[in-house]
Amino acid sequence: MPHSLSTQDVTSPGGLLLVLAVLIPFIGVLAGMILGGRGAQRVAFAILAAGLAIAIAIADALVQSGDTVVYILGDWAPPLGVALRADGLAVIMLLAIAVVIGGIGVYARGDFGTPPGVREARAPLMFWLLLLAVWGSLNLVFVSGDLFTLYVALELLTFAGVPLVSLGGQPETLRSALRYLLYALFGSVLYLLGAVLLYGAYGTLDILLLAARVHPEPVTWAAAALMTVGLLAKTALFPLHLWLPPAHAGAPAAASAVLSGLVIKGSWFLAVRLWLDVFAGVVTLPSAQMLAALGAAAILVGNIVALRQARLKLLIAYSTVAQIGYLFLMFPLAAGLAAAQIDSTAAVNGGMLQAISHATAKAAMFMAAGLIYTTLGHDRIADLRGAARALPMTLLAFALGGASLIGLPPSGGFLAKWLLVSAAITTAQWWWVLVMLVGGLLTSAYVFIVVVRAMAPAPEGWTPRARVPHYQQVAVLALALCSFLLGMAAFCPVDVARIGRAVVPEIGWP
Repeated sequence: MPHSLSTQDVTSPGGLLLVLAVLIPFIGVLAGMILGGRGAQRVAFAILAAGLAIAIAIADALVQSGDTVVYILGDWAPPLGVALRADGLAVIMLLAIAVVIGGIGVYARGDFGTPPGVREARAPLMFWLLLLAVWGSLNLVFVSGDLFTLYVALELLTFAGVPLVSLGGQPETLRSALRYLLYALFGSVLYLLGAVLLYGAYGTLDILLLAARVHPEPVTWAAAALMTVGLLAKTALFPLHLWLPPAHAGAPAAASAVLSGLVIKGSWFLAVRLWLDVFAGVVTLPSAQMLAALGAAAILVGNIVALRQARLKLLIAYSTVAQIGYLFLMFPLAAGLAAAQIDSTAAVNGGMLQAISHATAKAAMFMAAGLIYTTLGHDRIADLRGAARALPMTLLAFALGGASLIGLPPSGGFLAKWLLVSAAITTAQWWWVLVMLVGGLLTSAYVFIVVVRAMAPAPEGWTPRARVPHYQQVAVLALALCSFLLGMAAFCPVDVARIGRAVVPEIGWP
């Protein structure tokens, strides 16, 4: 693969910001536990603002320096010490997650707020603590420089994400949470076994040092296979997706937005790190094709099953299964460009844009579904009449999010698919173009069905079951607009994704 992280053994300017990006959310968790329900909400909103500012500051440090932002813990350089690193890919994810977390936080104030005079409950306190814990865990995933720290980050992410499924406390949600936990622990065991094999063979778990030491041999192939399968289980890629739809069925809308838009991105990002950095010279083009074949199956199966759903929330859940598949099409496309001695940045950027576009769009769509449920008292797709009249802003947000999933311009989904299609044409991998085309058509079908039925006039004398706060609708629309306008990133004068990732043409995929 023609990309590798740049090397630094000293803390760079702005490096301390990486520590703050990880610690601030966890400090918020501790403060929230001490202060209780209303206090936890106030702490969460303060952390949301501070975390976004820190992410912007890290991005500024990256652009100003033109190289990876690095922090060496205790001034002990790897392999003896631990390094935090943020290249262009990590910074893009830090910014995107901060924006999505902020939108979810504003929305969740309506569902998990504790107004004055109302007795504090368990669910609101737990939600705010878990939201901050998920954020801190994701930030640690993005900036970790070694495989063991990444393992710790993944476990923190798992144990913060699983309770979100069962916030309601119903028996079915507890079963869904346990199923999710079993899949996640299965993935963790496989990942850790792979890391142990790598440490035994090469004496380090630092990503930069491993990238320089690994070479094609059975132990490396075994480690790559174990770690990849483990991460696929956590990411819910077909056929290891069975935990995801039930997890969304009974979870609150804000929790579903966190799980679908954010949590699964952590394990996917780690897979990108492994395949692009650690195993760049080890994994083969056929193995990348196999990974994308699973993605193609996810696109087709997920979309077809989504079309058959009777409930809006389950439709969006199975749509997530399909959209995850797009994230894995970048691997053979990047491999094909590398094999042809062509810069594979376009394919990598396409994958990253797809991840960010999906995070913003799917968070908006799940929260829109939550508002529709509150207003109508149900989310039966066949009986959404009156939703557009009661929630015009929410339905617009749902349509904009759906347009991004379909890939209509100028959405982020359009730019992502354009880059992936261009890479497929350049490398003569036309079959992936067909997969994306069919996936887009299927997605457009169920988005169209939902919007048309929601725009149908309500029965005479119909009134909404409940009114939802205006700010919740604004939060949903804001995230949908972020996804729909993300395609404007093509006009950004700086290709942030390239920073800290030196092009090395002589490294290729066998």
